Amino acid sequence: MSAPETAGPVRVLLVDDQPLIRTALRLVIEELPDVEVVGEAGTGDEAVRLAAAERPDVVVMDVRMPGMDGIEATRRITASGGDARVLVLTTFDEDEYVYGALRAGASGFLVKDAGMDDILAAVRVVAAGDALIAPGVTRRLIKEFAGRPADPAPARPLTVVTEREREVLTLVGSGLTNSEIAERLVISVATAKTYVTRLLAKLDARDRVHLVIIAYEAGLVGLARDTAGRLRD
Repeated sequence: MSAPETAGPVRVLLVDDQPLIRTALRLVIEELPDVEVVGEAGTGDEAVRLAAAERPDVVVMDVRMPGMDGIEATRRITASGGDARVLVLTTFDEDEYVYGALRAGASGFLVKDAGMDDILAAVRVVAAGDALIAPGVTRRLIKEFAGRPADPAPARPLTVVTEREREVLTLVGSGLTNSEIAERLVISVATAKTYVTRLLAKLDARDRVHLVIIAYEAGLVGLARDTAGRLRD
């Protein structure tokens, strides 16, 4: 996983009810010249308070915590009007709340068994304004949520998009990158990126993760399978 460069140190708030996990992340981050920890929280309530006080660029957020959970904390932080972006870091196999966290405004999702380099790269990606979901998680999200009924009041009706944009939205919802979309549709990567940018504007989506959710809720995405019938990552 590569990450775009950002100007100045990335200010990070670590939120997890397990002190050992916070300590491990802090020790690694303290060795980096471009990322700094500005606070730690062990509960959702404390996370919301510190996010308002410290104004971090990225909140690395656990989901399951005593009291206010990470979903509600994410919702309050992203709705506060600040610039903080939330990167959910938790154990997906034991966590049924991932979809809720993304709908609450999280900009990315990684599992805790991801490599430390991937976690640090994800922090930089999210801080730069992009969004990401771990490849295996995209597959799991599709499997878990594709069959759910659509939201009766989506952000924008899909009638505002062209047929080609609808194709691109379907592929985004299936977890494809811009390069993979370009290859699938036989277009350039730059053109694929342009289509994604148009979809963000037309559907009033905050980021790529939001487009994935819109694709699910519009019924465009089912279980994505390759030619051998396997679930795609």
